[in-house]
Amino acid sequence: MPVKIRLQRHGKKGKPFYWIVAADARSKRDGKYLEKIGTYNPNTNPATIDLDVDGAVKWLQNGAQPTDTAKAILSYKGAMLKNHLVGGVRKGALTEEQAEEKFQAWVADKEAKIAAKRDGLAKEKSDAKSKALEAEAKINEERLAAAKEAEEEAIKAEADAKAAEEAAKAAAEAPEEEAPETIDDAQSAASEEGKTE
Repeated sequence: MPVKIRLQRHGKKGKPFYWIVAADARSKRDGKYLEKIGTYNPNTNPATIDLDVDGAVKWLQNGAQPTDTAKAILSYKGAMLKNHLVGGVRKGALTEEQAEEKFQAWVADKEAKIAAKRDGLAKEKSDAKSKALEAEAKINEERLAAAKEAEEEAIKAEADAKAAEEAAKAAAEAPEEEAPETIDDAQSAASEEGKTE
């Protein structure tokens, strides 16, 4: 019976969640499986992978073929390396202790890289948040300055209106010189002035 190590989809629409399983190659994707060896959640950043490395190595040693995606996940978690090291121990190229030491060194290095990625993502997120807050503060300052300007203009316009109103009132109260009613009256007034001289 050909065995495949593959992903079995679970979760809801748009939010996939996968089980990593060893299954008969002829069974359906989400059908019967022989053993569940881990889970894979691509919805988080970085993706969350929980894998039984020893169980995966056991299936690889027994001839199970991983699919492309499953192979990438097994490589990421070190199952393919451990399988390689177990093959070296079986051939006599390495001792158990050397193989375990190499595997632990690789795991420590991988954990450091993952931690660095998490830190980088957290820093990016905090930087983006601080930039957004700065931009928002700048927009608020501009908005307050515009509101203050509009208020000053309104006060100025109100003062101008009051001054115009007072000027109109003063002009209405000032005694007006009697203007001649007709041209004939103006001419007769001018001739009278000429006679008096």
